[in-house]
Amino acid sequence: MNQPSMTYRPLGRCGTKVSTFGLGGWTTFGGSVTENSTIHDILHRAFEAGINFFDIADIYAKGESERMMGKVLGEFPRHRLVISSKLFWPMSDDVNDRGLSRKHIMESVEKSLKRIGTDYLDIYFCHRYDDETPLEETARAMDDLIHQGKVLYWGTSEWSAAQIGEVSLFCQSKRCYAPQVEQPQYSLLARERVEREIRKTTEELGMGMVVWSPLASGLLTGKYDQGLPEGARLTRVDWLRAGILTEANLDKVRRLKKIADELGVTRSQLALAWTAAQPGISSVITGATQVAQLEDNLGALAIKITPELNRSISEIFTYA
Repeated sequence: MNQPSMTYRPLGRCGTKVSTFGLGGWTTFGGSVTENSTIHDILHRAFEAGINFFDIADIYAKGESERMMGKVLGEFPRHRLVISSKLFWPMSDDVNDRGLSRKHIMESVEKSLKRIGTDYLDIYFCHRYDDETPLEETARAMDDLIHQGKVLYWGTSEWSAAQIGEVSLFCQSKRCYAPQVEQPQYSLLARERVEREIRKTTEELGMGMVVWSPLASGLLTGKYDQGLPEGARLTRVDWLRAGILTEANLDKVRRLKKIADELGVTRSQLALAWTAAQPGISSVITGATQVAQLEDNLGALAIKITPELNRSISEIFTYA
């Protein structure tokens, strides 16, 4: 199957465009993948394939993902990259080294910039909502970072529609920069929250969505059809395994194989193509531990999700 050229989409109603498929560092770079040569090869192939969106977070391998990805990203022209990072989760035992306080935001962005080796982040995500910090404090700090040129856009990740709406209303009333993008989990096995709650709000506010775990931590690839393979992500991340590794989900993934086989594609490619084809999606964040895995994922670009195909797939992965 010939791989078509990468396509690009805006982050909602803004001028900056991101590649339809991005590449992230969660659990991989600095975690399960520590060889500099492997990370170099994966990122170079991604860039050659047209991927311009690279998603990181300070918590990924406690800063190692930022450092290891940043070292390679520094080999590319900075203006051709859209680099995001995130903050929220504790980075040490210090009481203030966590959350979305002004102090933590201002200190964390400097650390992330230094680890990545860049002067600015294209997108800076609030990795979760912080119940302990006034929303106004977080919004004004993010607005200040944009005015300082250290961040171009800020975003939310795994915020509720009500929380996104509240901060956007505040920003509008105070003429602050509002969040431009939300990063939720979204896949064939995690549809309900985005489709029933988040998408309506992001579309109304002109926000984009860049979604994570489009392959449900590998479950949608079929690698768990016969059990837990050694070294797979769901053997290492207990909370993920408990949430998605069910017989009902495995049955759905096995049924997807018939459709994929008829099309002559892999289940990974079909699942990624389906996710990218859904309304409101700016970019689908993929992961890779080797170049071959990235190449397989890029094959999703060749798949056209027709209305009939969309219905056939969606009927398998219904939710109550």
